[in-house]
Amino acid sequence: MSTTSTYEAVIGLEVHAELLTATKIFCSCAARFGSEPNTDVCPVCAGFPGTLPVLNGKVVEFAIMTGLALHCDIAPRCKFDRKNYFYPDLPKGYQISQYDQPIATKGFLEVRVADESTRVGIHRVHMEEDAGKLVHVGAAGLAGSDYSLVDLNRAGVPLLEIVSEPDIRSSEQARAYMAELRLLLVTLKVNDGRLEEGSLRCDANVSVRPAGQAQLGTRTEIKNLNSLRFLQKAIDFEIDRQVRVLSEGGVIVQETRLWSEERQVTYAMRSKEEASDYRYFPEPDLSPLVIDSSWIADIRAQMPELPAARRTRYVDLGLSPYDAGVLVDQMELASAFDAAAAVSAYPKAIATWLIKDVARLLNEGKLRLADLPFQPEQLARLVDMVERQEITVAAARKVLAAVVAEGKDPAALVAEMGLAAMADAGALRDVIERILDAHQAQVAEFKSGKTKVLGFLTGQVMRQTQGRAQPQQVASLLEAALARR
Repeated sequence: MSTTSTYEAVIGLEVHAELLTATKIFCSCAARFGSEPNTDVCPVCAGFPGTLPVLNGKVVEFAIMTGLALHCDIAPRCKFDRKNYFYPDLPKGYQISQYDQPIATKGFLEVRVADESTRVGIHRVHMEEDAGKLVHVGAAGLAGSDYSLVDLNRAGVPLLEIVSEPDIRSSEQARAYMAELRLLLVTLKVNDGRLEEGSLRCDANVSVRPAGQAQLGTRTEIKNLNSLRFLQKAIDFEIDRQVRVLSEGGVIVQETRLWSEERQVTYAMRSKEEASDYRYFPEPDLSPLVIDSSWIADIRAQMPELPAARRTRYVDLGLSPYDAGVLVDQMELASAFDAAAAVSAYPKAIATWLIKDVARLLNEGKLRLADLPFQPEQLARLVDMVERQEITVAAARKVLAAVVAEGKDPAALVAEMGLAAMADAGALRDVIERILDAHQAQVAEFKSGKTKVLGFLTGQVMRQTQGRAQPQQVASLLEAALARR
């Protein structure tokens, strides 16, 4: 048994999601990305003395919706607290957050790695305000910079912090959890899912313990992981580092660490704070929040179909779990599938065409469906023609390219391009005989037992018929013609 296999990893994730509200959580400043520094700022979010926060109701609505989607209990009464710490981008010297009475608790999220499903518990979901942003000038990173500038545009942007239970046992599970949570938040339209812009950020708490031991090991926290790839790589490194330290007789220090993509390592940032370090106390300028059951019921009624439910529905329509997952992970394709499948008797075929051919055309042109004169119902008509053998797959691909590019009706394009399937078996036999007459050497090879040449001859027939002949019929007639020679 390897040294690593004698230990078990225990991982929990803390995810910070910026909410897609028009304004900040406690003032009327715009909550948006990319503005000129310090232009979306007012006395409230800049922490001027004497200013008072006013809670944005949309933030509460988004928090309740997220809690419901994560199967959480929604608290009938919760409150805000002051989390006290000093940092240059925190203008008030404290962050308004939630401590002992969060808005949602005791939920779960189902995640799948390969064919194994795992239920990861959700410890809590709470609301808070974001801090500002430090811009380090000079060499890369804080340590090498000449000086730092403060941009307060982000200060006061509403956040949800979603804290998992330590139920994750591998970096693959952690990545799957983060991907599924991102998809859920984007589906709810409460977050844009843009990790690269920092609107969705993840901290990973990682520890290891001897396999079979119930007691948790000492954990470290890896801060500000802003991509799924970095998350997985950082966790893998930290697991290996902790196992190596313990195997050599060392002790794991509870600390906050950062991931260096350049060096491919985690490194110490500071000692890990405890809750007592923040001196939490109830926010005196905000009343406790009372949430009645009718408000929760109204929000639940407005929620969209969630990813897990959509996957199940697709499988019930005959799609494979893999195809269902691919569609749900790409919301644009999933919406197109729903529209096309609603007017077709062949949902499984529609899924295949979307995942393979439509996605390929989009990727080649670096396009989005929304930017094209393409309607999903057109794909349904094209697939129906293929399934009824009115047009071959090869011809349908030519038509699809024209549909995507021009938005024309598939049936009209088939007629215009002369791509209707050959219905005349006699005409096809004549084509085959001409092909065999022109390729006597290949006929002789086939007769001598070299059957692979059949593929060449089939290709010649398909080329001669411009893809209008059904491959199965060509194979059957070609073999019959060869047997007669």
